[in-house]
Amino acid sequence: MIDLRSDTVTKPTPAMRRAMAEAEVGDDVYGEDPTVNFLEAMVAERLGKEAALFVPSGTMGNLISVLSHCGRGDEMILGDQSHIFHYEQGGSAAVGGVHPRILPNRGDGTLDLAQIEEAIRGDNEHYPVTRLIALENTHNRCGGAVLTPAYIDSVGALAQAHGLKLHIDGARLWNAAVALGESPARLVAAADSVSVCFSKGLAAPVGSAVAGSHEFIRKARRMRKQVGGGMRQAGVLAAAAVVALEQMVDRLAEDHANAAQLAHGLAAINGIALDPNTVSTNIVYFDVTKPGWTAAKLSAALAEQGVLANATGAQRLRAVTNYHITGDDIRRVIAVVAEALDRQH
Repeated sequence: MIDLRSDTVTKPTPAMRRAMAEAEVGDDVYGEDPTVNFLEAMVAERLGKEAALFVPSGTMGNLISVLSHCGRGDEMILGDQSHIFHYEQGGSAAVGGVHPRILPNRGDGTLDLAQIEEAIRGDNEHYPVTRLIALENTHNRCGGAVLTPAYIDSVGALAQAHGLKLHIDGARLWNAAVALGESPARLVAAADSVSVCFSKGLAAPVGSAVAGSHEFIRKARRMRKQVGGGMRQAGVLAAAAVVALEQMVDRLAEDHANAAQLAHGLAAINGIALDPNTVSTNIVYFDVTKPGWTAAKLSAALAEQGVLANATGAQRLRAVTNYHITGDDIRRVIAVVAEALDRQH
């Protein structure tokens, strides 16, 4: 199977498996797991932050970040296409009582600065208190769009001017850094907190991290415990994440090149609509426009030929390149899509 459903389907590399088997471990809840401690220091250094915290998932990383910045009844400003809003089961509201203030994401994943400023609540007893702005980089539902350092700096300055915090959901921050040729630290310099993932394009089996100031991480550690995220001999997981950071970041450029090749090939097929120039990282959204076809129908037809791609709407599908996808696979996918749409059903 050629699996383009997500970059979460990646399997750990042989180097990761060896590192997991040989990892030195201890009780991380007591702060005694040396491999976890090494990973957290490594993440903090790469992101230019004072400290970091290893967590089981990106969803938990985002949740505990929001809970560390906001109290019950406080408000968070975020995009209407954001992962936190769409795919994290409303955890910030359900667990933390944090009110979401939704603004429209533009096609490039950004929020309009004027709209952000207008959404910040004044001191009025009728309103919730605005505490946090959340951005996403890269932006999944906006086609893997990359937010630039200049834009993030401008949002950070706006947040600071109003006494707010800025959180970045950086599940694919490594992709953004490679695409822009920037360091991850530069991309989050204006952020008070950031979450990053090891189990997507970096191919580790489990895990994410959050980073920020010492005080933020102190709060985040408490929130991690509260939502059940305290782990014991977690070094066996952290060891794979260390290998992911050391060996798998630079190769993300291959995924981006494969995604660009896929986008240009799909755009040339009659019955498929997308602008390949909007594809900047490893995520390709495309629409099936041939009469009588839906995204679900095309997804099923592709699966019959050994290609997995998720339908994300009535006519829209998503394909995500990853560590296991080669240039030959991309050529095969393009051919399979063209053949499927040529057949009469």
